[in-house]
Amino acid sequence: MTEGAESLVKLMLLSGGSGKRLWPLSNDSRSKQFLRVLPAPGGGSESMLQRLWRQVGEAGLRESAHILTGRDQAGMIAAQIGAAAPLILEPERRDTFAAILLAAAYAAGLPGAAPDETVIIMPIDPCVDGDFFRTLALLDSALAASRYPLVLVGVHPTHPSEKYGYIVIDEHAGEHTGGHACPLRTVSRFVEKPSAGEAARLIGEGALWNCGVFAGRLSFYTGLLAKRGLPADYAGLLRRYAGLPKISFDYEVAERLPSLGVLPYAGRWKDLGTWNTLTEEMRETVSGPGRVSADSIGTHIVNELDIPVNVLGVPGLIVAASPDGILVADKEASPRIKEMLDEDAPPMYAERQWGWQRVLERGGSAEDRRATVSRIAVHAGCTLPLRCEAQCEYVWVVTSGSGEAVLENRVHPLGPGDALRLPSGTPHSLRTHGGIRLVETAFPL
Repeated sequence: MTEGAESLVKLMLLSGGSGKRLWPLSNDSRSKQFLRVLPAPGGGSESMLQRLWRQVGEAGLRESAHILTGRDQAGMIAAQIGAAAPLILEPERRDTFAAILLAAAYAAGLPGAAPDETVIIMPIDPCVDGDFFRTLALLDSALAASRYPLVLVGVHPTHPSEKYGYIVIDEHAGEHTGGHACPLRTVSRFVEKPSAGEAARLIGEGALWNCGVFAGRLSFYTGLLAKRGLPADYAGLLRRYAGLPKISFDYEVAERLPSLGVLPYAGRWKDLGTWNTLTEEMRETVSGPGRVSADSIGTHIVNELDIPVNVLGVPGLIVAASPDGILVADKEASPRIKEMLDEDAPPMYAERQWGWQRVLERGGSAEDRRATVSRIAVHAGCTLPLRCEAQCEYVWVVTSGSGEAVLENRVHPLGPGDALRLPSGTPHSLRTHGGIRLVETAFPL
């Protein structure tokens, strides 16, 4: 176990958002932390979620960790890191202020919870190494040795980035020792995503990147609930959740505190929220079918389609293709993709605990009677959950594997080439031992 890890009573990992800057692979159904594009130990690929959960285990913090996420992501998390991962389910997305209050209410209800326990909040998708978790292990002693109700972690910048928020240190307050020779500093103010010139000036003054890590006693977080007249129990807060403001914890709490501390961190940290930063961490220049010519220096292809993508003589591109669309962009310009997206477009691909579904052709309303055609894969040993829809009729055609459809309490064996009609209003599910793939056509009624 990492030194000091035993004092980290609760580690709350925030898994939310959609990561639209990584479109078309990332969408409302599959956020950026689920993309399996990072090199995994021993070969293969892993997602940001899988990598950080592995690192949490390597740091000896797994037993103290919980993941706070939306109900729509619960199945995908279970599919990637196992059903045993402890989840705190957010009924709807309401930004980090509401999410952190919900995590605090949950922590307060755990057996043996004490007001003086340290609760550390952090996002689940940063690119870090083991030194980062050793820094987290200092936060408990930093709180104990200081007067601050909240301590942040600030990263020493490596370049004047316009994508990050900055923590400006109060140079007049001096340095505190928060145990283990921990150089704890006082926060003067925050600057959110400055221009490149302003970022360079801030770095010259010793400012740090804000990496979204907060540490406070459990009593501090529950005190926020009491101050706002909110229930301190998890079930009670769930009932009031829809009325909480959609605002970040930084704006609503951290920036309003009269004093708070920051623990500088000089190790590796990167936010992989854009294609230009994510491709820096990828082992191969081509993922999926395709090729990049030798003179296309710095170009990456990430292709989830079944057709090849070839790039000739064009350097510095990201070419990303998925069922949701195709992106061809200069890597530096790729974050601007958010300006071009249709926010109402439903996702064409979704991963679930039982497998995945890829929409091949999306139909329209019941009036035009166009069908929706999808490819569905149910993993070995899994079951497609029971469903019953009165306004839709389905037809399944098995393309590979085998399984058993349960239709009106009758079992129908299925294998390659078999077809099955599922009338509207009929309860049905699908189970498989070795895995099965099929094409589903859904007819609106």
